[in-house]
Amino acid sequence: MAIELNDELIEQERAAWAEQQENRLTVETAARVQAAITAHAEATGQSRFEVERELKRVVRHPSEDGG
Repeated sequence: MAIELNDELIEQERAAWAEQQENRLTVETAARVQAAITAHAEATGQSRFEVERELKRVVRHPSEDGG
């Protein structure tokens, strides 16, 4: 089963990843992304772990999608 992500979730993770790369990630940003992952997983009936794993793969390794 393919993991479904939405644009808002991807954008939140991109922002958090950018902060992390700049060594300025805050607890608030990380908590906001985790809450969004949990809410998305619950709303779509997907595993929170699988949603987070796919989200990080899409944001951190976009070339794996052929893009």
